[in-house]
Amino acid sequence: MYLALLVIFLQCSELYAQGKAYQVFTFNGVKIKVEPSDKVKNGAPMSIICHADISKNTDFQLKHNFTFFKDGKLVFMTISDKEDARYEIPVAKSADTGDYECRVKAGDKLVISKPIYVWVAGMTKPILTADKKEVSEGEIVKLRCELPKEVPPLEFFFRKIKTNSEPIEKRVAEQNQNFSEMEYYVEAGDNILQFDCFGKRQVKSGWESSQHSNKTLVTVKEPFRKPTLITTPSNNLTEGDIIEFECSTVATEMRGIEIIFQKNRTILNSVRDKKSLKYSTLATQEDSGEYLCKVEQGAVSKTTKLNVFVSELFPKPTLSASMTQLDENKDLILNCSINGSRKANFSILRKSSSGDILLKKSRILAIKVNVNDTGSYTCKAEVKGIVKESKPVRISVYAPVSKPTLSVVSGSPEVVLGKPLQLICHSVMGTPPITFTFYKGNEIKKNVTNDTYATFLDEDIGLNDNGGYKCDARNNHSSGVKTSNILNVTVIVPIRGASLGSVPYGEVEVGSDTAFLCSVMEGSWPIDFKFFKKTDHEVLLHEVREYSDRTIWHKKTMKRKDTGTYYCMASNRASVDVRSHPITISVILAAWQKGVIAAFVLTAMAGAGAVALWWFLRKKKKAKGPSMEMSGSALAPNLTNEKLTRPPSDGNYYSGSGYIEDNENHMKSTDESKGPDLESAEVDYTEVEVSTLDPHRAENIWAS
Repeated sequence: MYLALLVIFLQCSELYAQGKAYQVFTFNGVKIKVEPSDKVKNGAPMSIICHADISKNTDFQLKHNFTFFKDGKLVFMTISDKEDARYEIPVAKSADTGDYECRVKAGDKLVISKPIYVWVAGMTKPILTADKKEVSEGEIVKLRCELPKEVPPLEFFFRKIKTNSEPIEKRVAEQNQNFSEMEYYVEAGDNILQFDCFGKRQVKSGWESSQHSNKTLVTVKEPFRKPTLITTPSNNLTEGDIIEFECSTVATEMRGIEIIFQKNRTILNSVRDKKSLKYSTLATQEDSGEYLCKVEQGAVSKTTKLNVFVSELFPKPTLSASMTQLDENKDLILNCSINGSRKANFSILRKSSSGDILLKKSRILAIKVNVNDTGSYTCKAEVKGIVKESKPVRISVYAPVSKPTLSVVSGSPEVVLGKPLQLICHSVMGTPPITFTFYKGNEIKKNVTNDTYATFLDEDIGLNDNGGYKCDARNNHSSGVKTSNILNVTVIVPIRGASLGSVPYGEVEVGSDTAFLCSVMEGSWPIDFKFFKKTDHEVLLHEVREYSDRTIWHKKTMKRKDTGTYYCMASNRASVDVRSHPITISVILAAWQKGVIAAFVLTAMAGAGAVALWWFLRKKKKAKGPSMEMSGSALAPNLTNEKLTRPPSDGNYYSGSGYIEDNENHMKSTDESKGPDLESAEVDYTEVEVSTLDPHRAENIWAS
């Protein structure tokens, strides 16, 4: 029985495993949607629903892993055997705006939905707080604006609201927090202030703004009042009147109070720790304008302005001159006057760097002028203590110019062809400004106005420009123009094309003379010629100055050491050295020197040959000695009257003297007659003829 139950259990297990092995499913897709819609109002509920569409081969249970993401970040996950999952947001806020997607995983399969953009419209209302409710002018108010439940990045806008004026707005961007702080300076005149704020965030469609926050009220206290400025007798005056200003304020604390009185930007008077300031002056027309009273304490400053008008008592005087430009020793009359012929005290003065010089207390001044009287003159008029001065008048007194001198700036009246020529024209005397005119020939080249001299640069120098320069000088003196003497300028032509030759050329015998010729193609005279020889350094051999385009240098008694390379150099006042191409001179032996050397060499060779021949013959004779002794031992008894001969066919005989005598009685060297077979002839003798010999000759033979 137990065995039967075991078999049944195994069979059931196998059938269950076979059924489970055939469970197949596939994802047809995953979708995501938002309820009630993808645009939700801030504070409303919102649901994100993810639906998985799955097909199965059988009806079996399948677990689904749902994961929700917002802008790529995980926000919710759940596991369910259903094909739907919900992500509930009870109270939607602007931070919930973004792209949502869901991922569904079943078994080893994963499917991701397409994203959906959800916009939570509207932002939470910001909350604004201030650190103080009551401040004084010049203090700082610190504000804090917060957007609850909002997520950065955010932008905050603070507004300062004053009565009857536009709000002053400041912007702050916050990247990491949902609040921002701002400080406001309380200015003078800020009696009651209101502040508010609002926020912004960026969405796909642009920028979204929040509501404005609650308004925060700040009361401002005055440390001192705006100053008052009054004038006595009034602010409409006439020149010569005494005008008095008074500037005052009311302050809760006088310590640190400073009152400043100024006209335009000029400070006229100031006091500290006092509630008022006074300033008085004799009114002139220049005192018309705007005056300012300023009260300062710490960072607070308050001002009051007042305009003052001063009427003219009399106009400024006018100074007139009989002439403004005149020759020295002429009469000058200066006249000072006022329009309307009003009586006044007049004085005429001359301006100088050290101060005005009083010339005369009168309205008229007549003088005979000299050059030192050149300058600016004014006159003053005084009525009721008011002094006014005229505009200055410039008087120029001229001395005549002296005859100018024209010279070359470099000093020498010459110029190198192609180089510029600079001239200077100078007048020793004459009141400036002086006008100088330069001429080249009769052509005007340049006009220059200067004090005592002028320069002219002539850059067009030709070969024929050898003179004709002059200059004129004139000023405002009536004497007219003065002309310089004519300046003749020499044009220096630079050296060009130097060359060197020699006679003889190339080879020169020892002891002979050589003529070196150095010449140039062109160049102004005189010309300095220099002759050089090239060694490991340049050696100057000869130099000369010639009023010619060539020169000859005779070098006496050439020696072997004079062999080498030569060149010449030419220069003139153009200060340009021109070098010739080099030439090479070889100093060789004379013909008679060659003969002596040849004779010496031949003599030495002959002596050497004779010594060699003697040595050779001596060696040969020593080689013959033993053979002759052997023959002599057999023939000794008949030696005195017998004669040795060659075979009859030879035709010659051996004399024993080292030479062979031919048929014509000429003596030849035994070496020449024997040739290379001499030794073999000595051992091939086959016949001996004995004859009577000359005893002396025999002695010579044996002696040999």
